[in-house]
Amino acid sequence: MGNLNVAVLAPEGYAKDLGKKGTASDITFYNLKKGEDTVTIIEPTRYPERLAPLFFAASMADYVIVVLSEITPTLGEWVLMLESVGVKEGAVILKNYLTPEAVAPLFRGTVLAGYEFVDEDMIAMRERLLSAAAARTPMPPDAKSPAFGTVSIDHHFNVRGIGTVVLGGVERGYIRKHDTLKLYPGEKSILLRSIQKHDDDADWAGVGDRVGLALKNIEAEDLDRGFVLSNDDSIRVRKTLEAPAALVAYWPSPLKEGMVLHLGHWMQFVPARLDAVADNGDYRKPQLTLTLEKELVHLPGGRAVLHYLDGGKLRIVGTIELP
Repeated sequence: MGNLNVAVLAPEGYAKDLGKKGTASDITFYNLKKGEDTVTIIEPTRYPERLAPLFFAASMADYVIVVLSEITPTLGEWVLMLESVGVKEGAVILKNYLTPEAVAPLFRGTVLAGYEFVDEDMIAMRERLLSAAAARTPMPPDAKSPAFGTVSIDHHFNVRGIGTVVLGGVERGYIRKHDTLKLYPGEKSILLRSIQKHDDDADWAGVGDRVGLALKNIEAEDLDRGFVLSNDDSIRVRKTLEAPAALVAYWPSPLKEGMVLHLGHWMQFVPARLDAVADNGDYRKPQLTLTLEKELVHLPGGRAVLHYLDGGKLRIVGTIELP
């Protein structure tokens, strides 16, 4: 069973013709399935009034569908987000007589330069996505596979007769039914009672899988979006951060101490006060010292996207390397 995670950047509800509607909040999921192959489609429902849904949809995606009928500042924000997150595969659908030549200058030098221009044909698009999902079928874990896994939680609730259930994505390694995982932040031990992939029971899940997990030893009200389940000893939890950053090319001036930025990583979108900035003469490559409003959970060597919600038309600052 292969799974492809697809972000759709388009008018709200566009994805309804691609899959069956599932969980809906500030991000809405649609599910497409053929045989054992599945596609998880994500729309940033509350965007553009809120920036976090755009980050969440882009950060979850292996592939992006961009639908354009006009060139607006929103398109610029999409381009910056997809470049910051690094989604290298996608398709662009042009409408209202837009041409590839008209948008190519906006894509030049970004990941979107590698996206394919396609016609608006939903049947063909569904087949394209399912074929890509089939090509991503993971190998079942064996004796040489990592004995650990990490899941980032995006939704949580109580199901009668089952108990606490979370939805999320496998970020690293493998998880297996009956694993004991730690819940971060806090390190509470959690028993993984069962795993589902697109409503089918499974004994394991690997990187890129969209999962529903039944948990023991935790109540749904004790969970939150952005919490992480893992048995990987490499996991880090921190409220202060000192690390190098890279600002987007359009950022107009040096960052200032006292600014409140938001760090996006996995399903976390954490406010952070900028305590110190050192740039050695190049303000687009600063060393930042940040104090976070709540703990950030990450793996060493990861990357977070920096956002400035008071930035008007330019709300994406750049990226920061996580130690």
